[in-house]
Amino acid sequence: MDKCYAQYAAEKAVELLGIDSPTGFTARAAEWVKAEFSALGYHAELTKKGGVLIDLGGEGKDNALLLEAHTDTLGGMVAEVKANGRLRITNLGGMRAENGECENVRVYTRDGKVIEGTLQINNPSVHVNDDYAKAERTFSTMEIVLDEPVKSEAETRALGIEVGDFVCFEPRTRITASGYIKSRFLDDKLSVGILLGFAKYLRDEKLTPSRRIYVHVTVYEEVGHGGAASVPAGVTEAISVDMGCVGDGLSCTERDVSICAKDSGGPYDYGIVGRLIDAAKREGASYAVDVYPHYGSDVEATLDAGYDIRHGLIGAGVYASHGYERSHIDGVYNTLKVLKGFIK
Repeated sequence: MDKCYAQYAAEKAVELLGIDSPTGFTARAAEWVKAEFSALGYHAELTKKGGVLIDLGGEGKDNALLLEAHTDTLGGMVAEVKANGRLRITNLGGMRAENGECENVRVYTRDGKVIEGTLQINNPSVHVNDDYAKAERTFSTMEIVLDEPVKSEAETRALGIEVGDFVCFEPRTRITASGYIKSRFLDDKLSVGILLGFAKYLRDEKLTPSRRIYVHVTVYEEVGHGGAASVPAGVTEAISVDMGCVGDGLSCTERDVSICAKDSGGPYDYGIVGRLIDAAKREGASYAVDVYPHYGSDVEATLDAGYDIRHGLIGAGVYASHGYERSHIDGVYNTLKVLKGFIK
């Protein structure tokens, strides 16, 4: 497989990262995903839940393979319009207050306005706040300071902002000259790009896989039930293509593909893990096998929903997960290599 498909995957991920899509606010991102797979010539349809189901073709429909990734991200929601005109928010998914401090945000109102602001600790001026360093960072001690001249609840509500509006954090996406991909929400928009790259590879090479392959891009992974529905008939195996963990006690780097043997939900299918390792060796992919201590995936939601399938999990290594994340074009390429080797 040519490395151009990794470059294509990264470019598509950058496009998708430019579309705000926290859990529960994913319609625009899903439409983009549907359009991109359709442009490659594949049948793609929106599910009732809001995800995208794509048929990549292949021989027969029994013993089919399902590849899962997700386009929903972490984010926030307005929980209170405060008396001072600022906003208290509640997190969506595992968004942490201390990690989002000083980040620019966009508030989407029900009437279509987009209002900018910043997440700040209450009383954020170091020259004024004697307890700045010691102050606890939580969503109760932090607030959205709007970039509008508002000083009261009434003035903020006059902008159209109400409880329940979505708050989206600026991803700050960039690709460095050395190939590093930096952004919030690489988990899991980078993997959506990878699956687009894989689909383009199959199309360009005019390959018909020996088994049917489906892709499900889910929209509720960050709250635990993304992969709980929309499994086509005949699927016997499902692989979640999500971020690979990088951190203390793990061997994966951003330049590797991570193969997960176990996470907080338990071990992945022994046979699938073995075949993923074999695929990595066969294709010359740089890989690591790791155990993730705090992790759950779409494919586990598929199992929890009662589907009788075998399951696995792979992904490009991602540093600083659920923060300002970093991966590398080599990790993307190695993930594509494993997908190629696995379908053989």
